[in-house]
Amino acid sequence: MTQARILIVPGWRNSGPGHWQSLWAERFAGVERVDQDDWITPSRAAWVTSITQAILARPGPVVVVAHSLGCIATSHLPPEAVERIQGALLVAPADPERRAVLSDFAPVPYARLPYRSVLVASSNDPYCPVRLAGAYARAWGSELVRLQEAGHINIASGHGDWPLGLALLQSLTGDGLQPLEREVLTAV
Repeated sequence: MTQARILIVPGWRNSGPGHWQSLWAERFAGVERVDQDDWITPSRAAWVTSITQAILARPGPVVVVAHSLGCIATSHLPPEAVERIQGALLVAPADPERRAVLSDFAPVPYARLPYRSVLVASSNDPYCPVRLAGAYARAWGSELVRLQEAGHINIASGHGDWPLGLALLQSLTGDGLQPLEREVLTAV
């Protein structure tokens, strides 16, 4: 079986230094990150195209690790991208109807995802009520992990390295996370 590539899909405004997505991309081999041309005023067509191109860029299966608006963009992917996805960790999905700048991503598809997915939601996420996140999970066929008082599961809510998220990712990849090999310099 071919080992899946891990594809980081940040949300609105990107995931900056210290965010768990950025830390994982720096730490593990085989992790790629989707870059968007416009992180501030996102376009659904542009974001979906970027994610699709990243999925199709190389052969083999992909595990998507999406945060916030990245979760919603992932739900809009076309069939040729979806068929390459082995699994998805969908963290703190956004509600594109709550902010006008995200409205291009509405309506959110309520169709079952044809791959295993884990949706992580917080009881006090300011960008998506936990009941709506639960509705997404039911519609998408995702396993729901509900965290208490975890905010938007980002740096602002105290989630840097986020070990629980890493364990959830490993449940989707098996033992597929290999640390990046770093060159060790020794004094002579």
